[in-house]
This record gives sequence, C-alpha cells and structure tokens, in this order.
Amino acid sequence: MAPAAIETPNIAEEFVDHRDGLALEATSDAVDEVNVLKAAMRVKNGTATAEEVSLYEKSQFDAEKDKTQFRQYEDACDRVKNFYREQHEKQTVAYNLKARLDFKTQTRAEMTIWQAMEKLNTLIDESDPDTSLSQIEHLLQSAEAMKRDGKPKWMQVTGLIHDLGKLLFFYTAKGQWDVVGDTFPVGCRFDESIIYPGTFENNPDSKDPIYSTTHGIYSPGCGMDNVMLSWGHDEYLYNICKEQSTLPDEALAMIRYHSFYPWHSAGGYRWMMNDKDEKMLAAVKAFNPYDLYSKSDDVPKVEDLKDYYMGLVNTYFPPGEGETEKVIKW
Repeated sequence: MAPAAIETPNIAEEFVDHRDGLALEATSDAVDEVNVLKAAMRVKNGTATAEEVSLYEKSQFDAEKDKTQFRQYEDACDRVKNFYREQHEKQTVAYNLKARLDFKTQTRAEMTIWQAMEKLNTLIDESDPDTSLSQIEHLLQSAEAMKRDGKPKWMQVTGLIHDLGKLLFFYTAKGQWDVVGDTFPVGCRFDESIIYPGTFENNPDSKDPIYSTTHGIYSPGCGMDNVMLSWGHDEYLYNICKEQSTLPDEALAMIRYHSFYPWHSAGGYRWMMNDKDEKMLAAVKAFNPYDLYSKSDDVPKVEDLKDYYMGLVNTYFPPGEGETEKVIKW
C-alpha cells in the first residue's frame, strides 16, 4: 500500500523572486550534455542501441553536426552527479503523490502561452544580464529546426512549448531536482538503465517490500499511460497540455517522455509497454534531436516569427469565447 503523502500547507504563490533561474538552466544544460555524450560515445564505439542510432540519423537539420567531438564523458558527469544524487534520494512515491495532489488542488497562475514564454524568458535570463540567447529564442530554434525539416505543425508547436514546464521551478517546486533531469518510473525497482543507479541507495522506496520489486505496483504490459513518472517539468507540462490543448497523442508523448532516457535511449522499462507505446516511442525518438542539437543554430528573430507561431498555438490551444488567445492554468 502506498504511503500517505506528507501533509504540507498550500505553498502555491504568485512568483518566487529568489529562485535562481540561471542555476536551473545551467543544470538543465549540463544534464543535456551528459545525455548527448552517453549516446555519442556508444555510437562511436559501436555499442549504441538501435534507438540511439536512429536518434542521430532521422533528423536532417543536424546532419552536418559532428556529434562525436565532445570532451570526456566523466568530466561532464562530475558536473551533474550531485544533482542526480539528490533527485534519486527524494523522488519517492509519497512525494509524487503529493506533487500531483498539489497540481490538482492549489491555486495556479493563469497566462497565455506567449505570456508563459515571456515569463520563462524573464525568470531565466534576468539572472544574467549577459545571457546571449533568450529562452524564447531557444524555443523558436527547436520549432524552426522542425519547420525546416518539414515536420507537421503540431510538432512545431510542441517544439515551441516543450520547456515551458520549467515555470514549475518558480511556483511549487522544492528545488532543481523536481524540475529538470532524466525521468524514471516510481513505484517499482529503480532500473540499471537510469543514470547513476547506485545513487538510489538512500531513497526509502529502494527498500520498500513492494516498490523495490521488479514490477512493483505495476504489471507487464500495463502501458505508460498508467505509470507514475518522476515529477518534473515534463510531467507538469504534459498534464497541462493533456487537459487544455488539442495536441495529438504523439505530441503529448514528446512532452512527457523527452527526458525519459532510461526508456527511449537505454532500452529500460520495455516490460511496461503496450501497443500504443510502440508508436509513442517512435515519436519521442523523432523529437529528441531537435531538443538536444538546435541550440547551436542561428538565432531566430522573434518579431519575424511570432505571428506564425501564435497562429499555430491558437490552432492547438483554441481560445474560448471572448478570447483572442487561450488563457492556460499553469
């Protein structure tokens, strides 16, 4: 039986100015770098999974980018190991139940998609007046790379909004560990496919008589829709879009699973999958290059692109009566 979620007062608030958005983004970038290095090393030495190989081959925008020229893997790992130690100790079933309860019951900010992009822009980039690339520009880089490759418009929108879940950091998040980083299921044994699996040692669920078993609270073939993934910006935005958009299942999967590297890149947790998940896995693998490799592309001109992307946003987040843009509950 799952432990009761810890009772805490309602902690939703308008905006937490003291949160260091630049530090969050630095951690997020370091996590991305490690994931790129892991895949690049395995491709280079011939031990890559078919999923990792396809991750590199299917996109066109990055075809000329040399993905093997990175500094040593362990150097990059040293930058994020402490982050993952904290994440792996604190992402428990009890915490995840509480995070989802808070999401359902607490007062949530209300903004349009573009307002949310501007908010994220402010939160991250005001921490460093010398930042050369804004958050809006990075989101547009992802979307523009998809557009150049002829991806469907719903996928372009997904690229545009995929990082907006980081707003969670400035509302109810406990720290960086429940916002960014690779995601994984809770409620069953922590798989060896997760980065730094040894750092789960101090997670109480790793010793729970049910949660520490291979299948835990799940059953083979249960389907990823029925799995509780570690709470963070992916899961947060997935729940928002599932409730308040008309994005197709493939887009929702791209949002929810793009940090689920143990599954889409390392081959773990396949026993959970059903027929739908096979299709969703292909969608996530198609998305990830645009998330990982678009940051070095040319800087887009926001003023030239806003009208186009706001038109797409209005298609998949239809405005209500009397609205010119849909107001989203964040």
